[in-house]
Amino acid sequence: MHLDIEPLKMQSPKNIKLVLENGLEFQGYSFGYQKSADGEVVFNTAMVGYPESLTDPSYSGQILCITYPIIGNYGVPDDSVDENGISRVFESDKIHVRALVISCYSENYSHWDSARSLDQWLKSQKIPGIYGVDTRELTKVLRDNGAMLGRIVPLSSKKHGPIADPNLDNQVDIVSCKKTVTYGKGSKRVVLVDCGVKNNILRCLINRNVEVVRVPWDYDFNSMEWDGLFISNGPGNPELCTKAVEHLRTAMKGKKPIFGICMGNQLMARAAGAKTYKLKYGHRSHNQPVRMLGTNLCFVTSQNHGFAVDTSTLDKDWEPLFVNMNDGTNEGIRHKKKPFFSAQFHPEATSGPTDTEFLFDEFIERL
Repeated sequence: MHLDIEPLKMQSPKNIKLVLENGLEFQGYSFGYQKSADGEVVFNTAMVGYPESLTDPSYSGQILCITYPIIGNYGVPDDSVDENGISRVFESDKIHVRALVISCYSENYSHWDSARSLDQWLKSQKIPGIYGVDTRELTKVLRDNGAMLGRIVPLSSKKHGPIADPNLDNQVDIVSCKKTVTYGKGSKRVVLVDCGVKNNILRCLINRNVEVVRVPWDYDFNSMEWDGLFISNGPGNPELCTKAVEHLRTAMKGKKPIFGICMGNQLMARAAGAKTYKLKYGHRSHNQPVRMLGTNLCFVTSQNHGFAVDTSTLDKDWEPLFVNMNDGTNEGIRHKKKPFFSAQFHPEATSGPTDTEFLFDEFIERL
């Protein structure tokens, strides 16, 4: 059986462009919603998982370039939810990227779970896209110069002026829930601090038979009763999350288990007195090798972050737990005596890999 999933034929002439802050332009063809967009341009090297990536709150404020050459060939699933009211597939309830940049867009899609095209989905959420871009060249520019601000505008546009920098805004406050929500049932209660939590983190906790109480990022959870504390992933600069750090610092005076992922790793480090810094172009892929320190164990991980922990500033009671084998940056920390630990990568990753999902079991055992 022949499946017609050929990429969309290139139109002529090109009608839209991506303009970087250094003046470089990448021309292409418009798809999705027709509008201009400013953001921080970053790249993702994953071959699959664009529905999950686009709905990942950690991409808030960013223009995402996907390096894999063909996107859209398996369409987009529907919006159905599970028995807990959580999306069956997506990582949140909406697309968080400012815009999407790809090389080749497959207008015709084929997959048993597809309900619509990527173009239709982007239009419904008012997200612009551009295809026909040399994403290999764009990625090389970003690797040489680091993550850059960019603007997507019509090719004829003469719009000038500064590009809005999303890192100046508290992106965590933008994507966090605004009220407390409870999921699941169990003898143990976990408070999940929502800094932009991915849905699969909720699934991984609920599936381990605990009650999960999801609270806003700046909520004072120290006034609540709980058996364990979970700090979620999230977008942007951890230095702007001072309230979460203050509450976390208070919780660390006790001995109840604390587990942080991604932004959670950075906030735990800052609560412990360490510093964080911005990476040149961040880690955004499905195949980052990470080693557990003190062992020969190396794991394949999924990552999405633009900031990292400076382990040289860690207090003597803390130590690194994981290290990135590509560039030596920190991938997690732990307290030497208390049950506090974290991972910079995503052990709950969808669309994978799930090599490190055992960290959820480690957290639950500590409860």
